[in-house]
Amino acid sequence: MRCLILGGGGFIGSHLSDRLLSLGYKVRIFERPRVEPYRSFAEHEQLEWFAGDFQSAADVDSSVNGCDYVFHLVSTTLPKNSNEDPIFDIESNVVGTLRLLSSSVRNRVKKIFFISSGGTIYGIPVQIPIPETHSTDPLVSYGISKLTIEKYLHLYYLMHGLDYMVLRVSNPFGERQRVNTHQGAVTVFLWKALSDETIEIWGNGSIIRDFIFIEDVIDAFIKAMSYTGKQQVFNIGSGKGKSLNEITEIIEDILNRQIKKRFLPMRKFDIPVSVLDITKAIDELGWKPQLSFKEGLLRTLDWMRSVY
Repeated sequence: MRCLILGGGGFIGSHLSDRLLSLGYKVRIFERPRVEPYRSFAEHEQLEWFAGDFQSAADVDSSVNGCDYVFHLVSTTLPKNSNEDPIFDIESNVVGTLRLLSSSVRNRVKKIFFISSGGTIYGIPVQIPIPETHSTDPLVSYGISKLTIEKYLHLYYLMHGLDYMVLRVSNPFGERQRVNTHQGAVTVFLWKALSDETIEIWGNGSIIRDFIFIEDVIDAFIKAMSYTGKQQVFNIGSGKGKSLNEITEIIEDILNRQIKKRFLPMRKFDIPVSVLDITKAIDELGWKPQLSFKEGLLRTLDWMRSVY
């Protein structure tokens, strides 16, 4: 079986690539030109690195050709900046995905797996934890694009029989996540604390999010590959919430010192609380998170110290 991972050189994609290779799958990674492989690969690892443009129908079609499973992990925008240019968000993410779906139909892909956004797709929750049946009213273009892609996946399933699964992942963190970025509060906070830099917190720190360690996310993908039931959309999170203040307190505890913090005005699109209900994933996929938040944080810290 050959698996195509669009965005396979990134944070989530690289972990998924490694796991699939370890399980004996042939893996083709689709990445932008000039993106270097995240590690060297052994001769026995059946890895193909494909450099291409997600906006190019020819590049996408070439990458899909010969693949059984497609993992769509590509996004050209982030939640915080997607509202600045919604047209670009739609043109680059939604239109690009439609090309991918059409190519998958032509190339007779067995199944496509899409990583959606459990943190933005629901909007302001009316119940906690948030089930998959909750209303979807995203406050950012990023979430709207993710939801639109979900709808097109279902349309292609009805029209062409293209099988799919959507994993609405909460807030993953862990090794290989970029430390100098505006996404991934846990990793960014930990890196700034380790570097003795000031952590910037939007609001008063009471915002609650559902954080999940990267290894548990990859476990969910692997479980999803062998699933034969009828459900097509799953929340993937820890099922527990932690405030930004709690995160900084835990970081101070493991570093055994106080860290620098600066509180900024809360942004309009910041949702006060977001915690996912993962009951369906537990019951249907036989999956549940294995690592505690602190264990994941300690592993991320060990990685930072070994790499930087």
